[in-house]
Amino acid sequence: MESDFTVLRSNPVIHDSAALLQQYQYTRQLTEQLAAPLSEADAQIQSMPDASPAKWHLAHTTWFFETFILVKYLAGYTRLCEAYNYLFNSYYNGIGEQYQRTQRGVISRPSLAEVMTYRHHVDAAIIRLLSETDDLHDISSLITLGVNHEQQHQELLLTDLKHGLSLNPLFPEYRPSRGAIHLAAEANEPTHTTSFSEGLYTIGHDGNGFAFDNECPQHPVFLQAFELSNRPVSNRQYLAFIEAGGYQNPQYWLSDGWAWVNQQQASAPLYWQQQDGQWWYYTLAGLEPVDMDAPVTHVNYYEATAYAHWAGGRLPTEFEWEVAAQQARLNDDTNGHLLSLDCLRPLPVAGTGLVQLLGDVWEWTSSSYCAYPGFAPFEGNAGEYNGKFMSNQYVLRGGSCATPQGHIRHTYRNFFYAHQAWQFTGIRLAYS
Repeated sequence: MESDFTVLRSNPVIHDSAALLQQYQYTRQLTEQLAAPLSEADAQIQSMPDASPAKWHLAHTTWFFETFILVKYLAGYTRLCEAYNYLFNSYYNGIGEQYQRTQRGVISRPSLAEVMTYRHHVDAAIIRLLSETDDLHDISSLITLGVNHEQQHQELLLTDLKHGLSLNPLFPEYRPSRGAIHLAAEANEPTHTTSFSEGLYTIGHDGNGFAFDNECPQHPVFLQAFELSNRPVSNRQYLAFIEAGGYQNPQYWLSDGWAWVNQQQASAPLYWQQQDGQWWYYTLAGLEPVDMDAPVTHVNYYEATAYAHWAGGRLPTEFEWEVAAQQARLNDDTNGHLLSLDCLRPLPVAGTGLVQLLGDVWEWTSSSYCAYPGFAPFEGNAGEYNGKFMSNQYVLRGGSCATPQGHIRHTYRNFFYAHQAWQFTGIRLAYS
């Protein structure tokens, strides 16, 4: 599963056809690499309404390029199958009706092989478009958006697959384990905090290179002085919360969180189970002993806030998190764990001593997902991409071990509902 392709460190908007094609082909080929170990049955799994089959991800990302680019810009383009415009439209009401999301797992046809034929049909048309077009301005922006969209689905493909395979009592492996990759001295280093001064800070993407619309525009935010933990909460630290009866004590939980605990009979993070007194968790390499020095993952917002309350801290706001990332002098040249799944390591960062800000776990913040002042959605039907989801969700920052390397930046805003934990979501504490 190692990639032989050159890793693109960022996704700027490219207006050179050869460079744009390289970026496009790298992303498309990487998606197919991720799907290569899957059987037809593996690619069909839809284990819950939040997840989609791997086969659907392969087709939907293809539909995106076809619908937003080829149909409009390539003269004479013919869809391989008209029904795909309905089957693989996710939520774009401006495009048309969509097949019911919760039923994607029953779409047994087209087959996996036919979906790959669809992908290659669209790839050939994109190559033709780039070879025939002199003015790349609109096309390059849309292809760059499509590349970033596909990178999001590379992560979803893996996390959705992990959830599906975890329900199999055989605990099958997606790929062999690469083993622990912690640096012993760092793993044993005590957690400490870094202080940040009260002041007015600039938040948001500066417009240099690609960003999603919800990262813009830049705007000032006043912050009171705060402290941020140098690393995410580890499995060892979270286990102490479990052993202290954290899941049985309502004083640590939000009201909705306590209702969730009781409804779900929750007692540990998603994928954890106890056997003969030892904690195990399901990984993409199968069932393994919990790595106590790795960041805790697959905890939802309720669990994150409960742990923070128990530990005497709080979740940072997304603005505090971004300021810390700015002052750590991160250059978005991240760990790049996409093919190092479930192997999380602390890497020192110059400046503030903060580690693992980018590319290990998505870190919950206390910030509701809403628009920045002056927010403007993408033009046209692509405007449905982010803005319409700004309701009842919380922002996460930092990227995860399943996020493609070139897709992570310190202004990136991910968002999920409070009960969701199937992504690689973790905790970093803040203090006032």
